Amino acid sequence: QEYLEFRKERSRMLLSRRNQLLLEFSFWNEPQPRQGPNIYELRTYKLKPGTMIEWGNNWARAIKYRQENQEAVGGFFSQIGELYVVHHLWGKGGTPGGVRVGLGGSVCQCHPVPAAYKDLQSREETRNAAWRKRGWDENVYYTVPLIRTMESRIMIPLKISPLQ
Repeated sequence: QEYLEFRKERSRMLLSRRNQLLLEFSFWNEPQPRQGPNIYELRTYKLKPGTMIEWGNNWARAIKYRQENQEAVGGFFSQIGELYVVHHLWGKGGTPGGVRVGLGGSVCQCHPVPAAYKDLQSREETRNAAWRKRGWDENVYYTVPLIRTMESRIMIPLKISPLQ
């Protein structure tokens, strides 16, 4: 009963809805659970038809510039719905020194714990650092002409999300 009331109320607020079936780019890291609180940036690119392979080839080479500190959270492209749409989900690097605190407070030296942007200042600093890496500007130079439109959204995870 409560759900039916929710749906009725939601229908008064919902203006439009669209769905996409997305596939993950094979060269991106798989999204991993992250500790929060954090924010993420979702960049959506609508590409010119026929350019997805060229886009993927460029990003397969360039993603290393953004994976060094695990800021590349996920990369996806549309398979059903509006085609030639790419989504990049960005965060920021791991815990310094690769120290992970386990259950009960135990500490181990291991792979960095993925984090994300703590705030908009952290996002800006991370993006500026990418521009200082040799080769990043070349990737942008070759991929910008493939884009029809692009959009950036700042996202705050819900409490139930594994990407905190």
